[in-house]
Amino acid sequence: MSDQLKQRNRELSILNAIAHALNQSVNLDQALETALEKVAALLGLSTSWIWLMHEDTHQPYLAAAQNLPPVLRDNPDKMGGWCYCLDTYEKGDLKGAANVNVVACSRLKGLVEGTDGLQYHASIPLYAQEKKVGVLNVGSVEWRELSDEDLRLLNTVGDLMSIAIERARLYEKSVEIGAVDERFRLARELHDTLGQNLVAILMRLETLDALLDSNTDRKILSETVRDAIALARDNLEDARRAVLDLRAAPLENCTLIEALETLGQNIGGAARVRVKSIGEHPLSVRIEASLYRMAQEALNNIAQHADAQKVLIELTSTPQYVQLVVENDGRGFDPENVRKDRYGLVGLNERAHLLGGSFAIESAPDRGTRLEIHIPLEREI
Repeated sequence: MSDQLKQRNRELSILNAIAHALNQSVNLDQALETALEKVAALLGLSTSWIWLMHEDTHQPYLAAAQNLPPVLRDNPDKMGGWCYCLDTYEKGDLKGAANVNVVACSRLKGLVEGTDGLQYHASIPLYAQEKKVGVLNVGSVEWRELSDEDLRLLNTVGDLMSIAIERARLYEKSVEIGAVDERFRLARELHDTLGQNLVAILMRLETLDALLDSNTDRKILSETVRDAIALARDNLEDARRAVLDLRAAPLENCTLIEALETLGQNIGGAARVRVKSIGEHPLSVRIEASLYRMAQEALNNIAQHADAQKVLIELTSTPQYVQLVVENDGRGFDPENVRKDRYGLVGLNERAHLLGGSFAIESAPDRGTRLEIHIPLEREI
């Protein structure tokens, strides 16, 4: 077998493995994570990561990463915003395999500690026809000059990933359309089922009122009361179930950061609230709604108890986790001696654990308070 034929067979084997990995899931995060693992393993790379462009804002965000060097992995702020390769991509200068080549990473420029020896990477543009999808970065500590075959292979890998990304996004949109239909169903259920149940409860109470005036047997009165109570309980459960399926209203027409900023503007007292965002990884509706409610509870606690002048809300989102930190410079307290009626802190802890995350608090008298909520982002297949 000729060397050229061996090379072609190797390339086809790699592309087939990557295509198979991408086809395993319509979940975007899962598909990207799996694809990066395959790309790194099959091409002998030490690291890889992928930027995607927000479909609404057209701003880049880190969508997935494989084995980032510590200086980038442990500092999410270094993986935010624009860089040389993204700027080049935005200008349209990365199109085609001929433009895929090794470049010095501007995020690692001038850094030595924590880079694991990585200073260069190749940038592969991702397009869906003419639409900008994102950039795939792959790196190795021991780079060599990329051959025409390497460039062509990386460019084809980028094409496969672009197709998979668009497919996953179309699937997500179909789910969103289904969610809208589900909300109309819930509205009908609230109107029909709950409304009818409330009418039934009202009729029983009116019957009870009439029976009280007629000196009816106590047993009949008790049965009427029990029927009304049972209907009320059923109605309450139906209402709770319906409400849990709805998104937090303040997030309806804005991003989570915008909602947090509005929340900060409306806090009572003299506290000035600053909202800081690190990373722009998209979050599920459930997690966004929970984070909003936790921030709201934290701010309510500050307004009622802290007597703070400054408050910082910091939201960090990465492909692996999301972290919400709320700090204030108020009077603080002893976390080991919290009053039993401080239900807000208990609720924050419960909400975090329901999402599989953790809740931590640091405070001391006259030293302010820091709340940290850390939620891992699970990969759903």
